[in-house]
Formats: sequence, C-alpha cells, structure tokens
Amino acid sequence: MNLICLLSWCNELYLAYIQCSIPITQTQRAMTQPLGRRYDIQDVSTIDVGVLETFPYEYPGKDIVININTDEFTAVCPWSGLPDFATIKIDYIPHKAIVELRSLKYYLLSYRTVGIYQEHVVNRILDDLVRCARPKWMKVTTDYKVRGGIHTIASREYNSRPKPKH
Repeated sequence: MNLICLLSWCNELYLAYIQCSIPITQTQRAMTQPLGRRYDIQDVSTIDVGVLETFPYEYPGKDIVININTDEFTAVCPWSGLPDFATIKIDYIPHKAIVELRSLKYYLLSYRTVGIYQEHVVNRILDDLVRCARPKWMKVTTDYKVRGGIHTIASREYNSRPKPKH
C-alpha cells in the first residue's frame, strides 16, 4: 500500500469513526461518553448548626487570636455531585465565648454530603459561627484542592480586626 492509499484509508476510517458507523469497544465508549450518573446530595438544610457549642472566655478585655485549621473539610458540588476537598482556616478574637472544637468538628462533618458551591461555604460557616460565638472579630478562609486546573481560595471577615492596644 503506498502512502496516498494509506492516508486515504486513514481518512475514511476517521470519518467512519466520527459518524459512529464502526463499532467501538465498551472501554472506548466509557471513555468518550458521560457516565449519566449522579450521586445523591443533601440540601443545605441538613447542615447541623445545632451541634455547635461554646464555653465562656474567662479573660474578657484581653484580646487573643484563636487560629483553627483543618484539612478534612468536604462538601459536594451541587452541579456535578462530585466531592470538593478544602482546608478551612478560622481566625477569631473571642468576646465572651469560645467555640468548642469537638462541636466544630461535628458541624464541619455535616457538610460532607451537602451540595453547596465553594464560594458559598465561606459565607455559611462565618454566619453560623458568628451567630454561635458572637466574636469581636472573625475571618473564615476556604482553600480548596485544585480541580480541573483551578485553585479556589475564598475568605470573608466579620467586623474589622481591632488594632492592638499598646
């Protein structure tokens, strides 16, 4: 077979493939077609805000910054149903109450099957924690794992951070 015949044959084969007139294997089909499935996701109403607890801050007037980090946060993309993994960073200055960490862990775990956009998580967490602990200042940052080549970091602050007193 000369080169021109080979190129002509390859072109015909390609056109036949595009028109789906030649059978393709199950493996090829699975790689070229959407799966057509979606896993069940929960509504934001299933976020367990009621589990959050506080205990008294015993040094009122002495501002400290509490830093909480966890890389175990998971929620679900409401569009695709795929999991989103993030590091959550919570920084705050307590007023009269401190967020109890065990309850915070359970609260964050309640997101694991919730369909919520990455950009909305930071707002929801901040609103819930401010309502619970009533801090002087708080900042929540979500740092998501790269997905599809895109890295998302979102943050929101409650009040402005007080200036240190000298």
